[in-house]
Amino acid sequence: MTVFDLQLKADLENVTDLLPVEDTESDTAYNWFIKFQCGSCHETTENLVAICRNEFSPISGSRGEANLVMSCKFCKRESSASISGPPLAYSKNGEFATVTQIECRGIDPVAFELRGEWKAKGAESNSRFTFSLDENEWYDYDDDAGETVSVSNIEAQFVRGRQQK
Repeated sequence: MTVFDLQLKADLENVTDLLPVEDTESDTAYNWFIKFQCGSCHETTENLVAICRNEFSPISGSRGEANLVMSCKFCKRESSASISGPPLAYSKNGEFATVTQIECRGIDPVAFELRGEWKAKGAESNSRFTFSLDENEWYDYDDDAGETVSVSNIEAQFVRGRQQK
């Protein structure tokens, strides 16, 4: 099993604690949209694959389960991946920081796409903002603080990580 850290880098203007929106009341977790590469034949999935930490599938020939179980289209090898816990808030303006960890068996994550609703809070006012990052940027105005707020220049990368205890 290999653990990968999904890291984001973004310019945060007058906001902090960037997180994907999750509904704790209905136990609905964020869907992370990722492209994977097979560890056996090195083919990459054509489309993004959604992986959610609250959805489980059984692993063939095992008593275990994972958030994602898939077979490679080319070599037919079964692989799995699991999200290691709730997302971590991003607050390191302009620096890469880990937002989640993915434990992979037989596949490696190679690309991530921001989708769905995200949230942040005003750096000075603590105002709450919910917005889409489908366009890889967001701009608004914080009425309480009287200043513009934004998330822009977003980049993502996967790095080999250490399993959290």
